[in-house]
Amino acid sequence: MSASDKKTVILFAILGGIVLGVCVFWSLSVVETHTSTSDYCMSCHYHEDADRLWKQSPHYLNGSGVVTDCAACHLPPKEAGVARYYMAKLRMGAKDIWAKATRDKDSFDWEAKRQVEHAEKIVYNESCIQCHQDLYPEGISDDGVAAHLYYDDHAELKLQCISCHLNAGHYIPGYTHKKLEGKMDTGTGEIYDSAADVTRFEDFTETVPGTNASIRMVAVPGGEFMLGSPENESGRRSDEGPQKKVRVSPFFMGEAEISWQQFWSFYNETMSEGRTPPAKVYAANSREDLDAVTGPTPPFGFPDQGWGMGERPAITMTHYAAETFCQWLSLKTGRHYRLPTEAEWEYAARGGTQGDYFFEGDARRYSDGKGLRFMHKADTSVIGRYVVFEPTSRARTQEPRSVASNPFGLKNMLGNVMEYCSDWYAEDAYDGISDGDLDPKGPAQGTEHVVRGGSYADGADRVRCAAREHTRHDDWLRTDPQNPKSIWWYSDIRGIGFRVVCDVPEGIE
Repeated sequence: MSASDKKTVILFAILGGIVLGVCVFWSLSVVETHTSTSDYCMSCHYHEDADRLWKQSPHYLNGSGVVTDCAACHLPPKEAGVARYYMAKLRMGAKDIWAKATRDKDSFDWEAKRQVEHAEKIVYNESCIQCHQDLYPEGISDDGVAAHLYYDDHAELKLQCISCHLNAGHYIPGYTHKKLEGKMDTGTGEIYDSAADVTRFEDFTETVPGTNASIRMVAVPGGEFMLGSPENESGRRSDEGPQKKVRVSPFFMGEAEISWQQFWSFYNETMSEGRTPPAKVYAANSREDLDAVTGPTPPFGFPDQGWGMGERPAITMTHYAAETFCQWLSLKTGRHYRLPTEAEWEYAARGGTQGDYFFEGDARRYSDGKGLRFMHKADTSVIGRYVVFEPTSRARTQEPRSVASNPFGLKNMLGNVMEYCSDWYAEDAYDGISDGDLDPKGPAQGTEHVVRGGSYADGADRVRCAAREHTRHDDWLRTDPQNPKSIWWYSDIRGIGFRVVCDVPEGIE
């Protein structure tokens, strides 16, 4: 082949390569454009609500006429890295195609996927900022300015826009993220003029004077039990031991966690902007002392997360707020209401039993298998009758009537929401307890409080009777933009609540 022929071949090869490259690039561009449309996304995300609620959201229905599609939120911007963009697109696309091919749409818990814990995994902050470059547009409220200043000044916290703007992409009925105004609706019903008459140690219904709130109280007999868990218990952690045999005096305990209806009754009577610590106490018996109780400031948005109020457990309040509720209730009724000690809580949760739960089974049975047990699927037929936990909760709290009682007649001692105890937390707290101790309490001081019972978001290992947890005060206020931060409401924990204990009045048998 002559030199000129070689040049011709090379020239045609180069031109062919260019044409082929252009065709490939054009084809990929067409494929990318087609697979990035909202209609294409809906071919896999074919649940009716996904499209309907998007078209009711500010990203579709707004005064500007600008429509933001699926890919704009659920993929990172190319400017943040082309490789990252295509890897995210490939990963999410493969996952969605596999899910459509192997699963029935009715098997998906779409309500759970609307919660912020899931949303934070599939929405990219960079994508939000790419469109909303001006965080201080005309007309923004003072609260909005404060929140966005906090966002700007705390990059190290890696705050996400979706934490405060959960309904931006898909409309959520009843969702709001502004400070509540005025009193809250506690429903209809009799306004009580006096507290319950308690003359015997038996179950009773407390009636809160001046409100329509009543609290079912269960008489928990005193007794002896093993506090903590044995070393061979499935799911056990080191802070659950060493086990100690302790005694507990009789007490009354709320049948269920304090509900929204009950908490809003307290809020309506005491709400303020005050920050007076609840130093005054339960021993006071003059109704005039009620004026000394400074209640919660208004929360941002509806703290029920749109799940519903009424009989569902009140959530997101701080330990301080729970203690103040007890102070208010004590002054209203003339009895001593408080948070349970950790020993009282576990004794009540066990209901006279001594296993992992107050019913049969262990955490291995009620958890999906891992490692060599990957084929094992959780059996929820028993635990589901008593516990609202991750496999059964739909990622939200449930009303007490959704579960059966434990042997003492208490509901939701395990799961639904974690519950505050009065004790300070220490990993080695049980080292300071001796066998035979009566009504042991935790350390004299600390930085975090004990919480017990696990929540709707926990697996079977964290809803055992002996499982211990503690508050994470700073972390649970991570996205609170206020200065100083709220002492009444947490911004970053949903599965926390409390139930009350009432001391047995003198002379009651």
